[in-house]
Amino acid sequence: MAFQSAYNLWMEGHLHKSKGERRRRLIEGHGHAEKLFLEQVWYPAYRHFENLHPEYEVADFRDGTRYLDFAFLQFPVRLAVEIDGYGPHSAKQSRWQFADSLMRQNHLVIDGWRILRFSYDDVNEKPRTCQQVLQQFMGSRLGADRFATESNIIEAEVLRLALRLDRFLRPRDVCELLQIKKDKAHRILHSMLRKKSLLPAGEGELKIRCYKVNRDRIDERSWQL
Repeated sequence: MAFQSAYNLWMEGHLHKSKGERRRRLIEGHGHAEKLFLEQVWYPAYRHFENLHPEYEVADFRDGTRYLDFAFLQFPVRLAVEIDGYGPHSAKQSRWQFADSLMRQNHLVIDGWRILRFSYDDVNEKPRTCQQVLQQFMGSRLGADRFATESNIIEAEVLRLALRLDRFLRPRDVCELLQIKKDKAHRILHSMLRKKSLLPAGEGELKIRCYKVNRDRIDERSWQL
């Protein structure tokens, strides 16, 4: 399929599913640089837009909302892609805005995101180099676990999340991590209970609402990011 046709279908799908601020940003803010990245970098590299989300909404570290230029979500990868322009807008960035953007990136990393940033000039003038960076990243992340079973990969990611949290793990956390529905999250957690990598947390035994890592059964160092 030609780029423009694939792009139109992809954007229509996201517009149909979006609302509020994200919809406004898709209509008004998805500009030249973002489309150029898709046309010259992403689509030539992969020939599809599966699992790629434009203007993806994430929780801000100040309890607000931020939007990523693009988010690629294919377990176990959560990749944020940002296109950075160089021009009047970036030149007028205040010291506070510069510091805020760095802290925003730090919190994305803490939350388990991988981040790739491309300059507009590289997208425009060196698209093949940008394609190679993307392909190298995908190969290293999606190919690294080729000898592991899917369930092992999933449970490893859940354990990493549980170890990062400063509270007990909830089914909703697993839903957000893996982008899955609640019933599937419960099946994963119950499997981990049977294997004793997780233990019930709290007083309830018939209905478990939260979980903790069974540190006697795992080497914590093996699950650090």
